[in-house]
Amino acid sequence: MKQFHVIFGAAMLLAGTAQAAPAQPSAASPAPLRVLVNPGDSSEQSRYALYTAWRSAVEQALRKPAGGGAQIALSTDATADLGSTRAGVHDIFVGPAHVVGSAVRYGYLPVVGLGKPVQAVLVTLREASISDLANAQGKRLGLPLQDSVVTYLVRGEVNAANTSIKRHFSSVYETRYQDALLPCLQVRRCDVVAVEKAVFDRWVAAGEPVKAVMQSKPVPGLSVAIKKGSRTSAEALRDALADAAPFAELLRMENARAVANTAEDFKYVATLGYFTPRALPGATVVDAPKVAQLLQAGATYVDTRTEVEFKAGQVPGAILVPYVEKSAKDADFDAAQDKFDVARLGPDRNAQLIFACNGPECWKSFKATQAAIKAGYSKVYWFRGGFPEWRSSGMKFDVAAAQ
Repeated sequence: MKQFHVIFGAAMLLAGTAQAAPAQPSAASPAPLRVLVNPGDSSEQSRYALYTAWRSAVEQALRKPAGGGAQIALSTDATADLGSTRAGVHDIFVGPAHVVGSAVRYGYLPVVGLGKPVQAVLVTLREASISDLANAQGKRLGLPLQDSVVTYLVRGEVNAANTSIKRHFSSVYETRYQDALLPCLQVRRCDVVAVEKAVFDRWVAAGEPVKAVMQSKPVPGLSVAIKKGSRTSAEALRDALADAAPFAELLRMENARAVANTAEDFKYVATLGYFTPRALPGATVVDAPKVAQLLQAGATYVDTRTEVEFKAGQVPGAILVPYVEKSAKDADFDAAQDKFDVARLGPDRNAQLIFACNGPECWKSFKATQAAIKAGYSKVYWFRGGFPEWRSSGMKFDVAAAQ
């Protein structure tokens, strides 16, 4: 496998200019691979230039390994692209981290990306009293449009803090271009804005009196992912891109190096917005060893999964009280849409209750825990890691006998 830690030099550019004559189409020629390119947050002009560069790179890279070539389309709608990743509509995605991360989540393999990590930061004026996300509550927020990776990251971080943008901020001002958010601060229309860290750093370098009060973890820059089972592999596509002169030119244009991405690189962005919050007011978040201690002391483990899941594996002594979930997987979920039999938790409001389901991505125990708190139970524990953490920790578990 070729290494991607250097920018391809001029020698490779010259070597890549000699191209084989295109093969004549025949009845047996495979259909072209479907490729979607979303250039991410850019001005209209630079967005199209970036799309054109990626299209040239992918077209040349796919001539040999794909045989049938590529059918390449431009997208400026990341929301629609996220749906496409779930449906497996395209063979290859080129896009920002939240699109490629979703693709990886739904069965695509990461290939390669630009070594320009992206971070979202919340920015306010230096003179403002706002110092973190918590005391930005009730303030006016400025955001790029919802398709932006910045907005995606901020929404996920706010959700992880057990709130939502709608609940946490008094109003939201949206604009397509991140640099338009600086005037929003300057004219006091916005109290805090969300931009890429690179944009914030540019403002600081220009002498703007701004400060960052929150930032996300870094996520990969524009990257490529290919569907598992495609007629060309991730390795073959990566190697072909390394040999493609347009890709070397793209790296120079973006002043970036190429990096061979792994699924681990997208773990944070692929789960942000899907995972439950990290805390729940009124409940104590516990891990597997603490759960074991609580059970030994007489606490009740309330499994909120389905009966089928419960029978396949359960914590010894657990009781099954399924949470029938129809509401959104969101901190602002509407409990009226769901069904949960609180009466089955028993009459003792001082009983120690541990709520769990299928790990941080499962919202059922989060919602059931809130239901118990609202019903007046005072000793409530939320096992966010749930049964997967219990099993992976080496704890004993039961399996229902076959009927």
